[in-house]
Amino acid sequence: MPATPPSTTDNWWCDMNTEYAFVGFSYEVTACTSVSLALQTEFTDIRQTFNGRYVRLYGACDRAGFYDDVINAAWNAGVGIHALVWFGFDGGNIWQTRRDALFATLQSNPKAKFVTRVVQFGSEPLYDNVLSTGDLTAQILAAKATLSNLDIPVTISELAYGYQVRGGATDVLSAVDLIDAHMLPFFSQQASTASASWPIVLNDMNWFIANGQGKKIYLSQNGWPSVTYQGVQPNSPNAVADVQNEADYYKLLDSQCGYFKTVPGGGVGWFAHIYSDAQEPGYGIYNDVGSLKFPFSPITSC
Repeated sequence: MPATPPSTTDNWWCDMNTEYAFVGFSYEVTACTSVSLALQTEFTDIRQTFNGRYVRLYGACDRAGFYDDVINAAWNAGVGIHALVWFGFDGGNIWQTRRDALFATLQSNPKAKFVTRVVQFGSEPLYDNVLSTGDLTAQILAAKATLSNLDIPVTISELAYGYQVRGGATDVLSAVDLIDAHMLPFFSQQASTASASWPIVLNDMNWFIANGQGKKIYLSQNGWPSVTYQGVQPNSPNAVADVQNEADYYKLLDSQCGYFKTVPGGGVGWFAHIYSDAQEPGYGIYNDVGSLKFPFSPITSC
């Protein structure tokens, strides 16, 4: 990073055509205090150990100034952020406070537009039915207007199924600047082992390609769990959750680098969900005491 922020974002970001294969990690932030202490170390680890370009935030930390800490850690580590307005699972309107706090920081912090690659307006907001498609579209368009002076794109992070159960949600797809797609084949009714899951992945990919209006695609919440528990349970009796299958899923994605490179819209970049089991049990690349669960050196180009 330069000593001070440039005067413009012109020519700042790499072309999205180069952003295919592995691009980074989802990173859960609900444990505000411990996360704040770890941001710099772990963002730097994502960049230097795994060649990650981005950190995709997941969950919410409502402490005042938290996103400033994220910006500073990202700037120092040399990673970009896929920011998130988190709706949560309990209803209510706290998401509006989170939206306003994030947007205020994006406008006030001079480094914000140089590390914030995109704002995700919700994680599975369609699947969770948090807003009507019309209201969600209106929020996306309002966010794009609010952030237009910063050139920060806006999207939602969503399952193909979330769109499908809303009749395709074409108004939402038309409003978003790019597509952040959730890819969680473990939960398919056809799931068995991770190494056999490519047809499930491809089925959802084909839907996004057919309906995504040629927009760039990232697999934002994307992984295979190593354990099952309440809330992470398969819909197929043949689905296997263990460390080997978690590792095999990412090997499968690596093996399809050539496919991801050539998907219309600039290729497909994928995130690993999630950085550590301490953030979300079973999905971490690291276990809950900070050791790698399996060798992880995903390819970033082919």
